[in-house]
Amino acid sequence: MPESRLEIKRLEAICGEARLKGELTEKHIASLTETFGSRFLNAWKAVKERRVKKYIFKPSERTVWIVVGRRRDYLVMPAANFCSCDDFYYNVMDEKAYLCYHLIAQRLAESLGLFDIIEEDDSLYDTLMREWKKVTS
Repeated sequence: MPESRLEIKRLEAICGEARLKGELTEKHIASLTETFGSRFLNAWKAVKERRVKKYIFKPSERTVWIVVGRRRDYLVMPAANFCSCDDFYYNVMDEKAYLCYHLIAQRLAESLGLFDIIEEDDSLYDTLMREWKKVTS
């Protein structure tokens, strides 16, 4: 199995354990720090600061995950392992890294229930998606 799949599997396993325990243990934190380094540390900070948001659009029930980053809000699509950040485009796509910190943060936040739910009307979906997909220089 490629190293990237092993790292993603490790994150998934730890998230599963965290979901059951309701917390990340010291062992989890050490393992994730060893695996992802500063990416995990940045992700954990984002989770603790409640910068992970789950938008639910009504009445369609479309769901969009956002991580509030240092420069802007980043669109995260966990099922596709996609993020709209520069790190994803320059390092994950070039296989220099396996996940950006926004993807790690979303998975951790979801497994621990440490995210904000924001409900919006479907009429705002297109406008917000354009904003979240916007490329900044």
